[in-house]
Amino acid sequence: MAEAEERMATMDMPAHRRWLEAEGQRLLDFSKASCLPTGGFCGLDMAGARPEGATADTIITARMTYSYALAAMQGLPGSGPLVDHGLAALSGLLRDAAHGGWFEQDPGSSSGGGRKKAYVHAFVALAASAASILGRPGARELLADVLTVIETRFWAEAEGAMRESFAADFGDEEDYRGANANMHSLEAFMAASDATGDTVWLDRSLQIAERFVNRLARENRFAIPEHFSGDWTILKDFHADQPDHPFRPYGTTPGHSLEWSHLCLKLEAGLTRAGRPAPAWLAECAAALFAGAVRDGWNRDGKFGLVYTVGWDGSVSVPNTAHWTLAEGITAAALLHRRTGEADYATWYRRFWDYVDLALIDRRQGSWWNEVDADNRPSERIYEGKPDLYHAYQPTLTPRLPITASIPGALSRGELQD
Repeated sequence: MAEAEERMATMDMPAHRRWLEAEGQRLLDFSKASCLPTGGFCGLDMAGARPEGATADTIITARMTYSYALAAMQGLPGSGPLVDHGLAALSGLLRDAAHGGWFEQDPGSSSGGGRKKAYVHAFVALAASAASILGRPGARELLADVLTVIETRFWAEAEGAMRESFAADFGDEEDYRGANANMHSLEAFMAASDATGDTVWLDRSLQIAERFVNRLARENRFAIPEHFSGDWTILKDFHADQPDHPFRPYGTTPGHSLEWSHLCLKLEAGLTRAGRPAPAWLAECAAALFAGAVRDGWNRDGKFGLVYTVGWDGSVSVPNTAHWTLAEGITAAALLHRRTGEADYATWYRRFWDYVDLALIDRRQGSWWNEVDADNRPSERIYEGKPDLYHAYQPTLTPRLPITASIPGALSRGELQD
Protein backbone atom coordinates (compact mmCIF):
# COMPACT_ATOMS: atom_id res chain seq x y z
CA MET A 1 0.00 0.00 0.00
CA ALA A 2 1.00 3.61 -0.47
CA GLU A 3 1.76 5.45 2.80
CA ALA A 4 -1.56 7.34 2.79
CA GLU A 5 -3.52 4.14 2.21
CA GLU A 6 -1.69 2.43 5.07
CA ARG A 7 -3.18 5.10 7.34
CA MET A 8 -6.67 5.01 5.84
CA ALA A 9 -8.42 2.55 3.53
CA THR A 10 -9.63 4.03 0.24
CA MET A 11 -13.28 3.61 1.22
CA ASP A 12 -12.73 5.85 4.25
CA MET A 13 -10.96 8.67 2.43
CA PRO A 14 -13.05 11.89 2.27
CA ALA A 15 -12.29 12.48 -1.41
CA HIS A 16 -13.29 8.93 -2.29
CA ARG A 17 -16.56 9.32 -0.42
CA ARG A 18 -17.26 12.54 -2.31
CA TRP A 19 -16.59 10.62 -5.54
CA LEU A 20 -19.04 7.89 -4.49
CA GLU A 21 -21.70 10.49 -3.74
CA ALA A 22 -21.18 12.21 -7.11
CA GLU A 23 -21.26 8.91 -9.00
CA GLY A 24 -24.45 7.92 -7.22
CA GLN A 25 -26.11 11.20 -8.20
CA ARG A 26 -24.97 10.76 -11.81
CA LEU A 27 -26.60 7.33 -11.93
CA LEU A 28 -29.83 8.62 -10.37
CA ASP A 29 -30.07 11.46 -12.87
CA PHE A 30 -29.46 9.18 -15.85
CA SER A 31 -32.08 6.64 -14.81
CA LYS A 32 -34.97 9.11 -14.52
CA ALA A 33 -35.54 8.65 -18.26
CA SER A 34 -36.82 5.11 -17.60
CA CYS A 35 -39.98 6.48 -15.94
CA LEU A 36 -42.91 5.69 -18.25
CA PRO A 37 -45.80 8.18 -18.52
CA THR A 38 -48.15 5.18 -18.78
CA GLY A 39 -46.94 3.73 -15.48
CA GLY A 40 -43.91 1.94 -14.11
CA PHE A 41 -40.36 1.88 -15.45
CA CYS A 42 -38.69 0.32 -18.47
CA GLY A 43 -35.17 -0.45 -19.65
CA LEU A 44 -33.15 2.12 -21.58
CA ASP A 45 -31.15 1.62 -24.76
CA MET A 46 -27.39 2.10 -25.03
CA ALA A 47 -27.85 5.84 -25.51
CA GLY A 48 -30.05 6.16 -22.44
CA ALA A 49 -33.35 6.59 -24.31
CA ARG A 50 -36.62 4.71 -23.85
CA PRO A 51 -37.09 2.26 -26.73
CA GLU A 52 -40.06 2.94 -28.98
CA GLY A 53 -43.16 1.21 -27.65
CA ALA A 54 -41.55 0.40 -24.29
CA THR A 55 -43.85 -1.01 -21.61
CA ALA A 56 -43.41 -1.48 -17.88
CA ASP A 57 -41.20 -4.30 -16.67
CA THR A 58 -41.92 -5.49 -13.12
CA ILE A 59 -38.33 -6.25 -12.12
CA ILE A 60 -37.10 -2.89 -13.40
CA THR A 61 -40.06 -1.07 -11.82
CA ALA A 62 -39.38 -2.69 -8.45
CA ARG A 63 -35.64 -2.07 -8.64
CA MET A 64 -36.12 1.59 -9.59
CA THR A 65 -38.70 2.07 -6.82
CA TYR A 66 -36.24 0.58 -4.34
CA SER A 67 -33.31 2.66 -5.58
CA TYR A 68 -35.20 5.95 -5.54
CA ALA A 69 -36.45 5.09 -2.06
CA LEU A 70 -32.81 4.93 -0.97
CA ALA A 71 -32.25 8.32 -2.62
CA ALA A 72 -35.36 9.80 -0.99
CA MET A 73 -34.08 8.68 2.44
CA GLN A 74 -31.10 10.94 1.79
CA GLY A 75 -33.33 13.89 0.89
CA LEU A 76 -32.36 13.92 -2.79
CA PRO A 77 -34.89 15.99 -4.80
CA GLY A 78 -37.18 14.26 -7.29
CA SER A 79 -36.80 10.85 -5.67
CA GLY A 80 -40.01 10.68 -3.61
CA PRO A 81 -42.38 11.17 -6.56
CA LEU A 82 -40.54 8.45 -8.49
CA VAL A 83 -41.04 6.07 -5.56
CA ASP A 84 -44.76 6.88 -5.65
CA HIS A 85 -44.80 6.34 -9.42
CA GLY A 86 -43.32 2.88 -8.95
CA LEU A 87 -45.65 2.01 -6.08
CA ALA A 88 -48.68 2.94 -8.19
CA ALA A 89 -47.62 0.51 -10.94
CA LEU A 90 -46.78 -2.26 -8.49
CA SER A 91 -50.12 -1.81 -6.75
CA GLY A 92 -52.13 -1.57 -9.97
CA LEU A 93 -50.83 -2.07 -13.49
CA LEU A 94 -48.44 -4.92 -12.70
CA ARG A 95 -50.48 -6.72 -10.04
CA ASP A 96 -52.83 -9.54 -10.98
CA ALA A 97 -56.19 -8.50 -9.53
CA ALA A 98 -57.77 -11.83 -10.49
CA HIS A 99 -55.33 -14.33 -9.00
CA GLY A 100 -53.03 -12.22 -6.84
CA GLY A 101 -49.30 -11.85 -7.24
CA TRP A 102 -47.34 -9.95 -9.87
CA PHE A 103 -46.90 -10.32 -13.59
CA GLU A 104 -43.43 -10.23 -15.13
CA GLN A 105 -44.41 -7.23 -17.25
CA ASP A 106 -47.36 -5.08 -18.24
CA PRO A 107 -50.06 -7.64 -19.10
CA GLY A 108 -51.15 -5.37 -21.95
CA SER A 109 -47.77 -5.73 -23.67
CA SER A 110 -47.36 -7.80 -26.81
CA SER A 111 -45.92 -10.73 -24.84
CA GLY A 112 -48.56 -10.65 -22.10
CA GLY A 113 -47.97 -10.75 -18.37
CA GLY A 114 -45.88 -13.92 -18.17
CA ARG A 115 -45.51 -16.42 -15.34
CA LYS A 116 -45.56 -15.73 -11.60
CA LYS A 117 -41.89 -15.91 -10.57
CA ALA A 118 -40.21 -15.96 -7.18
CA TYR A 119 -37.46 -13.71 -8.57
CA VAL A 120 -40.04 -11.05 -9.50
CA HIS A 121 -41.84 -11.27 -6.16
CA ALA A 122 -38.55 -10.90 -4.27
CA PHE A 123 -37.97 -7.54 -5.94
CA VAL A 124 -41.54 -6.40 -5.30
CA ALA A 125 -40.97 -7.22 -1.62
CA LEU A 126 -37.64 -5.38 -1.63
CA ALA A 127 -39.21 -2.26 -3.15
CA ALA A 128 -42.20 -2.36 -0.81
CA SER A 129 -39.92 -2.80 2.21
CA ALA A 130 -37.80 0.23 1.32
CA ALA A 131 -40.86 2.36 0.54
CA SER A 132 -42.48 1.27 3.82
CA ILE A 133 -39.41 2.27 5.80
CA LEU A 134 -39.51 5.58 3.92
CA GLY A 135 -43.18 5.96 4.86
CA ARG A 136 -44.67 6.47 1.39
CA PRO A 137 -48.46 6.15 1.04
CA GLY A 138 -49.64 2.66 0.14
CA ALA A 139 -46.27 1.03 0.74
CA ARG A 140 -47.23 -0.89 3.87
CA GLU A 141 -50.31 -2.29 2.18
CA LEU A 142 -48.21 -3.37 -0.80
CA LEU A 143 -45.67 -5.00 1.51
CA ALA A 144 -48.35 -6.90 3.42
CA ASP A 145 -49.81 -8.09 0.13
CA VAL A 146 -46.57 -9.36 -1.38
CA LEU A 147 -45.41 -11.03 1.84
CA THR A 148 -48.71 -12.89 2.03
CA VAL A 149 -48.26 -14.12 -1.55
CA ILE A 150 -44.70 -15.20 -0.78
CA GLU A 151 -45.79 -17.07 2.35
CA THR A 152 -48.76 -18.82 0.77
CA ARG A 153 -47.46 -19.48 -2.73
CA PHE A 154 -43.67 -19.45 -2.90
CA TRP A 155 -42.15 -20.24 0.49
CA ALA A 156 -41.59 -23.98 1.04
CA GLU A 157 -41.02 -24.33 4.78
CA ALA A 158 -40.01 -27.98 4.56
CA GLU A 159 -37.29 -27.05 2.06
CA GLY A 160 -36.25 -23.77 3.64
CA ALA A 161 -36.32 -22.23 0.19
CA MET A 162 -38.48 -20.64 -2.49
CA ARG A 163 -40.48 -22.40 -5.17
CA GLU A 164 -39.54 -21.00 -8.56
CA SER A 165 -42.55 -20.18 -10.74
CA PHE A 166 -46.19 -20.83 -11.58
CA ALA A 167 -48.69 -20.09 -14.31
CA ALA A 168 -50.74 -16.92 -13.91
CA ASP A 169 -53.38 -18.74 -11.83
CA PHE A 170 -50.69 -20.32 -9.61
CA GLY A 171 -51.13 -23.71 -11.25
CA ASP A 172 -48.50 -25.53 -13.32
CA GLU A 173 -45.66 -25.23 -10.80
CA GLU A 174 -42.27 -25.39 -12.50
CA ASP A 175 -40.18 -28.48 -11.71
CA TYR A 176 -37.15 -26.36 -10.94
CA ARG A 177 -35.39 -24.71 -8.03
CA GLY A 178 -32.94 -21.85 -8.62
CA ALA A 179 -30.19 -20.25 -6.57
CA ASN A 180 -30.75 -16.82 -8.13
CA ALA A 181 -34.35 -16.41 -6.97
CA ASN A 182 -33.46 -17.66 -3.50
CA MET A 183 -30.50 -15.29 -3.23
CA HIS A 184 -32.65 -12.26 -3.98
CA SER A 185 -35.37 -13.58 -1.69
CA LEU A 186 -32.83 -13.68 1.14
CA GLU A 187 -32.00 -10.04 0.42
CA ALA A 188 -35.68 -9.07 0.32
CA PHE A 189 -36.46 -10.97 3.51
CA MET A 190 -33.80 -9.03 5.44
CA ALA A 191 -35.30 -5.75 4.22
CA ALA A 192 -38.77 -7.02 5.13
CA SER A 193 -37.56 -7.78 8.64
CA ASP A 194 -36.27 -4.21 8.96
CA ALA A 195 -39.58 -2.87 7.63
CA THR A 196 -41.91 -5.01 9.75
CA GLY A 197 -39.85 -5.85 12.82
CA ASP A 198 -40.77 -9.51 12.28
CA THR A 199 -37.71 -11.72 12.76
CA VAL A 200 -39.35 -14.67 11.00
CA TRP A 201 -37.88 -13.16 7.84
CA LEU A 202 -34.40 -13.41 9.34
CA ASP A 203 -35.10 -17.04 10.22
CA ARG A 204 -36.07 -17.74 6.62
CA SER A 205 -33.01 -15.89 5.35
CA LEU A 206 -30.86 -18.15 7.50
CA GLN A 207 -32.62 -21.25 6.14
CA ILE A 208 -31.84 -20.14 2.58
CA ALA A 209 -28.21 -19.39 3.43
CA GLU A 210 -27.83 -22.72 5.23
CA ARG A 211 -28.88 -24.65 2.13
CA PHE A 212 -27.08 -22.70 -0.57
CA VAL A 213 -23.99 -21.52 1.24
CA ASN A 214 -23.18 -23.75 4.18
CA ARG A 215 -24.15 -26.92 2.32
CA LEU A 216 -24.12 -26.57 -1.46
CA ALA A 217 -21.33 -24.03 -1.83
CA ARG A 218 -19.16 -25.80 0.74
CA GLU A 219 -19.63 -29.09 -1.12
CA ASN A 220 -18.58 -27.48 -4.44
CA ARG A 221 -15.37 -25.57 -3.66
CA PHE A 222 -17.48 -22.48 -2.87
CA ALA A 223 -18.74 -22.26 -6.43
CA ILE A 224 -22.50 -22.25 -6.00
CA PRO A 225 -24.58 -24.59 -8.18
CA GLU A 226 -27.35 -22.53 -9.78
CA HIS A 227 -29.90 -25.01 -11.14
CA PHE A 228 -31.85 -27.85 -9.55
CA SER A 229 -34.86 -30.04 -10.25
CA GLY A 230 -37.82 -29.82 -7.91
CA ASP A 231 -36.32 -32.57 -5.72
CA TRP A 232 -33.01 -30.65 -5.44
CA THR A 233 -30.98 -32.73 -7.86
CA ILE A 234 -28.21 -30.51 -9.26
CA LEU A 235 -28.69 -29.92 -13.00
CA LYS A 236 -25.10 -29.39 -14.13
CA ASP A 237 -25.98 -29.39 -17.84
CA PHE A 238 -28.89 -26.96 -17.49
CA HIS A 239 -28.85 -24.43 -20.35
CA ALA A 240 -25.62 -25.80 -21.78
CA ASP A 241 -27.13 -24.69 -25.08
CA GLN A 242 -27.80 -21.18 -23.67
CA PRO A 243 -24.56 -20.27 -21.88
CA ASP A 244 -25.30 -16.55 -22.06
CA HIS A 245 -28.84 -16.69 -20.67
CA PRO A 246 -29.37 -13.47 -18.62
CA PHE A 247 -30.99 -15.16 -15.61
CA ARG A 248 -30.25 -18.89 -15.83
CA PRO A 249 -26.90 -19.35 -17.56
CA TYR A 250 -25.03 -22.63 -17.79
CA GLY A 251 -22.37 -23.38 -15.19
CA THR A 252 -21.47 -21.32 -12.14
CA THR A 253 -21.53 -17.54 -11.86
CA PRO A 254 -18.61 -15.97 -9.93
CA GLY A 255 -20.53 -12.71 -9.55
CA HIS A 256 -23.22 -14.56 -7.62
CA SER A 257 -20.61 -15.91 -5.22
CA LEU A 258 -19.60 -12.31 -4.50
CA GLU A 259 -23.26 -11.42 -3.92
CA TRP A 260 -23.82 -14.36 -1.56
CA SER A 261 -20.61 -13.35 0.22
CA HIS A 262 -21.83 -9.95 1.32
CA LEU A 263 -25.35 -11.23 2.00
CA CYS A 264 -23.85 -13.63 4.55
CA LEU A 265 -22.22 -10.71 6.37
CA LYS A 266 -25.44 -8.70 6.24
CA LEU A 267 -27.38 -11.62 7.65
CA GLU A 268 -24.84 -12.02 10.43
CA ALA A 269 -25.28 -8.33 11.27
CA GLY A 270 -29.07 -8.55 11.11
CA LEU A 271 -29.22 -11.55 13.42
CA THR A 272 -26.84 -9.90 15.88
CA ARG A 273 -28.82 -6.65 15.91
CA ALA A 274 -32.01 -8.64 16.57
CA GLY A 275 -30.38 -10.41 19.52
CA ARG A 276 -30.36 -13.75 17.70
CA PRO A 277 -27.40 -16.15 17.48
CA ALA A 278 -25.39 -15.72 14.27
CA PRO A 279 -23.63 -18.94 13.20
CA ALA A 280 -19.87 -18.66 12.81
CA TRP A 281 -20.09 -20.18 9.34
CA LEU A 282 -21.68 -16.99 7.96
CA ALA A 283 -18.43 -15.03 8.20
CA GLU A 284 -16.33 -18.08 7.29
CA CYS A 285 -18.36 -18.72 4.15
CA ALA A 286 -18.41 -15.03 3.20
CA ALA A 287 -14.61 -15.11 2.97
CA ALA A 288 -14.56 -18.46 1.17
CA LEU A 289 -17.15 -17.37 -1.39
CA PHE A 290 -15.14 -14.24 -2.17
CA ALA A 291 -11.96 -16.28 -2.57
CA GLY A 292 -13.76 -18.77 -4.82
CA ALA A 293 -15.18 -16.02 -7.01
CA VAL A 294 -11.87 -14.31 -7.70
CA ARG A 295 -10.16 -17.68 -8.10
CA ASP A 296 -12.59 -18.81 -10.77
CA GLY A 297 -13.56 -15.52 -12.41
CA TRP A 298 -10.95 -12.78 -12.21
CA ASN A 299 -8.52 -12.10 -15.08
CA ARG A 300 -9.01 -15.48 -16.75
CA ASP A 301 -7.15 -16.55 -19.91
CA GLY A 302 -4.99 -13.44 -19.95
CA LYS A 303 -7.96 -11.07 -20.05
CA PHE A 304 -8.90 -8.24 -17.66
CA GLY A 305 -12.25 -8.53 -15.88
CA LEU A 306 -14.58 -10.93 -14.07
CA VAL A 307 -16.02 -13.56 -16.39
CA TYR A 308 -19.78 -14.09 -16.48
CA THR A 309 -19.79 -17.88 -16.13
CA VAL A 310 -17.50 -20.85 -15.66
CA GLY A 311 -18.27 -24.40 -16.80
CA TRP A 312 -18.19 -27.37 -14.47
CA ASP A 313 -14.83 -28.38 -15.95
CA GLY A 314 -13.38 -25.07 -14.75
CA SER A 315 -13.09 -23.49 -18.20
CA VAL A 316 -14.55 -20.08 -19.01
CA SER A 317 -18.03 -20.44 -20.46
CA VAL A 318 -18.89 -16.79 -21.21
CA PRO A 319 -15.90 -14.41 -20.93
CA ASN A 320 -17.89 -11.16 -20.87
CA THR A 321 -17.91 -9.04 -17.73
CA ALA A 322 -21.36 -7.98 -16.56
CA HIS A 323 -21.52 -4.65 -14.71
CA TRP A 324 -23.42 -6.13 -11.79
CA THR A 325 -20.61 -8.54 -10.92
CA LEU A 326 -18.26 -5.65 -10.17
CA ALA A 327 -20.96 -3.85 -8.18
CA GLU A 328 -21.41 -6.93 -5.99
CA GLY A 329 -17.66 -7.42 -5.73
CA ILE A 330 -17.20 -3.86 -4.48
CA THR A 331 -19.77 -4.37 -1.74
CA ALA A 332 -18.34 -7.76 -0.78
CA ALA A 333 -14.78 -6.39 -0.57
CA ALA A 334 -15.92 -3.36 1.45
CA LEU A 335 -17.88 -5.41 3.96
CA LEU A 336 -15.21 -8.08 4.31
CA HIS A 337 -12.66 -5.36 5.00
CA ARG A 338 -15.00 -3.85 7.61
CA ARG A 339 -15.57 -7.28 9.15
CA THR A 340 -11.98 -8.55 9.20
CA GLY A 341 -9.71 -5.51 8.89
CA GLU A 342 -7.63 -7.48 6.37
CA ALA A 343 -5.75 -5.25 3.93
CA ASP A 344 -6.23 -7.68 1.04
CA TYR A 345 -9.93 -6.81 0.86
CA ALA A 346 -9.11 -3.10 0.72
CA THR A 347 -6.85 -3.90 -2.23
CA TRP A 348 -9.67 -5.76 -3.98
CA TYR A 349 -11.99 -2.85 -3.29
CA ARG A 350 -9.64 -0.46 -5.08
CA ARG A 351 -9.02 -2.97 -7.87
CA PHE A 352 -12.73 -3.40 -8.57
CA TRP A 353 -13.44 0.35 -8.59
CA ASP A 354 -10.45 0.88 -10.89
CA TYR A 355 -11.97 -1.61 -13.32
CA VAL A 356 -15.37 0.09 -13.15
CA ASP A 357 -13.81 3.48 -13.79
CA LEU A 358 -11.69 2.37 -16.73
CA ALA A 359 -13.93 -0.24 -18.38
CA LEU A 360 -17.57 0.22 -17.35
CA ILE A 361 -18.40 3.89 -16.83
CA ASP A 362 -19.80 5.47 -19.98
CA ARG A 363 -18.80 9.12 -19.71
CA ARG A 364 -20.22 10.08 -23.08
CA GLN A 365 -23.79 8.76 -22.88
CA GLY A 366 -24.11 8.17 -19.14
CA SER A 367 -24.46 5.33 -16.63
CA TRP A 368 -22.37 2.16 -16.94
CA TRP A 369 -22.12 -0.30 -19.78
CA ASN A 370 -24.32 -3.26 -18.91
CA GLU A 371 -21.53 -5.59 -20.02
CA VAL A 372 -18.25 -5.59 -21.88
CA ASP A 373 -16.61 -8.39 -23.87
CA ALA A 374 -13.32 -10.11 -23.10
CA ASP A 375 -11.46 -7.12 -24.57
CA ASN A 376 -13.55 -4.67 -22.50
CA ARG A 377 -15.54 -3.38 -25.44
CA PRO A 378 -19.26 -2.62 -24.89
CA SER A 379 -21.38 -5.65 -25.69
CA GLU A 380 -25.01 -6.76 -25.71
CA ARG A 381 -24.40 -10.49 -25.82
CA ILE A 382 -26.14 -11.11 -22.48
CA TYR A 383 -28.04 -7.91 -21.70
CA GLU A 384 -29.55 -5.27 -23.95
CA GLY A 385 -29.20 -1.54 -23.32
CA LYS A 386 -28.12 0.27 -20.19
CA PRO A 387 -28.68 -1.29 -16.75
CA ASP A 388 -31.25 -0.12 -14.25
CA LEU A 389 -30.08 1.55 -11.04
CA TYR A 390 -30.24 -1.37 -8.65
CA HIS A 391 -26.76 -2.90 -8.95
CA ALA A 392 -24.62 0.14 -9.76
CA TYR A 393 -26.20 2.54 -7.25
CA GLN A 394 -25.82 0.40 -4.14
CA PRO A 395 -21.98 0.27 -4.06
CA THR A 396 -21.97 4.06 -3.96
CA LEU A 397 -23.69 3.69 -0.56
CA THR A 398 -22.46 0.48 1.09
CA PRO A 399 -18.84 1.67 1.63
CA ARG A 400 -20.29 4.58 3.63
CA LEU A 401 -22.47 2.37 5.82
CA PRO A 402 -21.76 -0.12 8.60
CA ILE A 403 -22.43 -3.79 7.90
CA THR A 404 -26.20 -3.97 8.16
CA ALA A 405 -29.03 -6.30 7.15
CA SER A 406 -30.47 -3.84 4.65
CA ILE A 407 -29.50 -0.49 3.18
CA PRO A 408 -32.95 1.10 3.76
CA GLY A 409 -32.83 0.03 7.39
CA ALA A 410 -29.41 1.62 7.85
CA LEU A 411 -30.40 4.83 6.05
CA SER A 412 -33.54 5.16 8.20
CA ARG A 413 -31.32 5.01 11.29
CA GLY A 414 -29.07 7.81 9.96
CA GLU A 415 -26.01 5.56 9.60
CA LEU A 416 -24.76 6.93 6.26
CA GLN A 417 -21.36 8.59 6.70
CA ASP A 418 -20.27 11.60 4.62
